[in-house]
Amino acid sequence: MNGTFFHDLTITDADFHQLAAFMKENYGIDLSKKRQLITSRLSNALKERGYSDFRSFLKHLFATKDPDDLELVLNKLTTNYTFFMREKDHFTYFSEQILPELAEKHKRDRVLSIWSAGCSSGEEPYTLSICLKEFFGAQADQWDTRVLATDISQQAMAKAQAGVYSLPADMPQAWIARYFTKGSTPGQYVVSPKIRDNVIFRTFNLMDPIRFRLKFDVIFCRNVMIYFNQETRDSLVNRFCNAMLPKGYLFISHSESLNQNPLFQTVAPSVYRKK
Repeated sequence: MNGTFFHDLTITDADFHQLAAFMKENYGIDLSKKRQLITSRLSNALKERGYSDFRSFLKHLFATKDPDDLELVLNKLTTNYTFFMREKDHFTYFSEQILPELAEKHKRDRVLSIWSAGCSSGEEPYTLSICLKEFFGAQADQWDTRVLATDISQQAMAKAQAGVYSLPADMPQAWIARYFTKGSTPGQYVVSPKIRDNVIFRTFNLMDPIRFRLKFDVIFCRNVMIYFNQETRDSLVNRFCNAMLPKGYLFISHSESLNQNPLFQTVAPSVYRKK
């Protein structure tokens, strides 16, 4: 039996540096110390596509910018790992501290603008949408609380828009009853239309200028900046600040930090407010 299929392809120094530079320039993703990750995650996929080395694949990728190839690289080299209620204290803070304040602030226009940036497979924006429905209750239809959910990965977007999930054990039973229906596969649940219709999905690269119609009250960008170097993070945080309303809120993950960013003050663990 031939075992060569199980060996990772090798990548030359020049090809590694070229790929790392391409990913940083176009997507902000810092792979400068991730050579082993690149070879281990991409090798089998490249072999399945008929490539015997990285060079021929990268030559094709850089020449054509083929969307399927770009999608392959993005999906293999970033981790679309998320789940409902991730870092649950954030949703508690959002529901108990921020929503009462925003409801008062926007009682005339009744429009809240919330962005889930780097939403992956959709659990975060759907959780936010549930929190909004829970908070506004019978009044929910009188408010525009649509959540903008963006990600760079088409594959993640497709899963998010399908809205079919296995739910975690700590998901409140009342939420499951109100906001999900049972899927065709045992253990699978489908997000209800009233929650799904409250989320607007868009493919968006966080390296691009942020030019959405509204300024945001709240931006969630959790477990995204772990892929960026400090310079790229600082630039993105500045653009988030410019895209926010005065005193808007930014949520990042507990494994990330803004350091001493002069634009924001810390109000809770990994929760920041625009100064």
